[in-house]
Amino acid sequence: MAEGTPARGSADGPNVNRVECPSRLVLEHVTSRWGVLVLAALLERSYRFSELRREVSGVSEKMLAQTLQTLERDGFVLRDAKPVIPPRVDYSLTDLGREAAQQVWALARWAEGSLKDVFRARDAYDEARVG
Repeated sequence: MAEGTPARGSADGPNVNRVECPSRLVLEHVTSRWGVLVLAALLERSYRFSELRREVSGVSEKMLAQTLQTLERDGFVLRDAKPVIPPRVDYSLTDLGREAAQQVWALARWAEGSLKDVFRARDAYDEARVG
């Protein structure tokens, strides 16, 4: 196999290219717009819901709640509800979540660093389509 080429799953194992592969859903959860940003924020530290909503600007309360619930269900996020008044809930990464967050954060940093190249490519594409 060529260096840098992704390994394919065996006929019986996971293969993200197969429509029925359950890893596709996991990939969707961690690479969604809000999934990436929530995981990246939680790499820094744990957050309360309202703090996390401020940190991940633009996310609605509903979308943040859904994203956190999905990531918690998949084993990436730990929800720690403390029995105090008023209730206090903190969100942090599990070990699995930290591993996933590091991967998607690397991709996000690459995207930030590649913007000039992407914009140049878009301009060239648009120019060629018009001309």
